Amino acid sequence: MTLTKYNIVEKISKEFKPRIARTDVLTICQMFLDEVSKALLSGNRVEFRDFGVFRTKLRKPKVGRNPKTNVPLHIPPRLVVVFKPGKNLKAKIAKK
Repeated sequence: MTLTKYNIVEKISKEFKPRIARTDVLTICQMFLDEVSKALLSGNRVEFRDFGVFRTKLRKPKVGRNPKTNVPLHIPPRLVVVFKPGKNLKAKIAKK
């Protein structure tokens, strides 16, 4: 199963008593995601204790191949987002 932003908003909205409007929860979730994105775009690490760390990493240029034609292709360097899980998250996943 894939957990979507909609699923998360629904769950958070229902958990609170009195119930919080979905639109308010969606606004807060989107603001959170925007802040994480801004931090990553600025080259900063985003660390959530006991969960993990998001950071950007520069992938080196390389030569790939088109699988249909076997023609070499130049793949330029690029920034990618990487995630390293924290100890607690690793332990919880290992128990599953």
